[in-house]
Amino acid sequence: MKIKNLEIAVYTFYRFKKIKNLNKIKEQVDDNLSKYKSLKGTILIANEGINGSLAGIAHEASKALHDIKKLLSIRKLSLKINSCDFVPFYKLRTKIKKEIVSMGVNNINVSKKTGKYINAVDWNDVIRDNTVTTIDVRNSYERKIGSFENSKNIKMNSFREFPKIIKNLNLDKKSKIAMYCTGGIRCEKASSYLIDQGFENIMQLEGGIINYLNKNKNKKMWNGECFVFDNRISINSKLLKGKYRQCYGCRSPISEIDMKSPMYLRGVSCPNCYNDKSDKQKKCYSVRQNQIDIAESKQKNHSFKRIYLKDLS
Repeated sequence: MKIKNLEIAVYTFYRFKKIKNLNKIKEQVDDNLSKYKSLKGTILIANEGINGSLAGIAHEASKALHDIKKLLSIRKLSLKINSCDFVPFYKLRTKIKKEIVSMGVNNINVSKKTGKYINAVDWNDVIRDNTVTTIDVRNSYERKIGSFENSKNIKMNSFREFPKIIKNLNLDKKSKIAMYCTGGIRCEKASSYLIDQGFENIMQLEGGIINYLNKNKNKKMWNGECFVFDNRISINSKLLKGKYRQCYGCRSPISEIDMKSPMYLRGVSCPNCYNDKSDKQKKCYSVRQNQIDIAESKQKNHSFKRIYLKDLS
């Protein structure tokens, strides 16, 4: 996807690479990012690598990424770039974490071993093969709004559940397994973990669903929209903002039908979480939403204000 320099772009990237002196690296990343006034997003840094999403004016995002690569002495990142008509993050922050994608298993060396990468163009043929077990390595709420045909729903609520769920599936370690996720990072770690467990034929969709939607003209094996971890909520097959919104009580994607439910209270709850929220929580969320509505009506800035290109000029 070609992005013009003065458009708003969303840069999603990661790289598994041994990183030392995390506090120093974080300080340097923060200093570099402070030069770019339009940027918002989150960057995670851990001993195993870097994982981030940045959005803002395209030429600033590009320069910031160049700075980060230079700082970490790396030439390549797994990178996806999309356009958007607003900045889909509220804040800019860098965090030090134990893992850049949390599985909760120690000593997984992703930089040394992963499954076989399947090019986006070849993915359809792989998952049509009846001898291949295709596994969706995403959470249930992500799969709910879109998935590949012939893929297995492992009913995962958190990536930390992956090792236990895989064990309970009792898969033949010689069988062909193909995995996919949003941008590829979870498959990197999941495939490395499975290889450690003795699985012999592991494949993964290179660059994840986003890369598939970008590179594959024949998208007929994909149904629905793709959940993304920013304020776009979902993207459609053309990589544009999708039709879903988000419940700010539980962060689940919600449809127009969900919003017609009596359990949907804007900024408070939805059918997915209404019965799980206490009256105290609902009251707190309601107060927050009321404050946002007042600020919006008075055209005042607030923490959840959406930033458009005109606001950055």
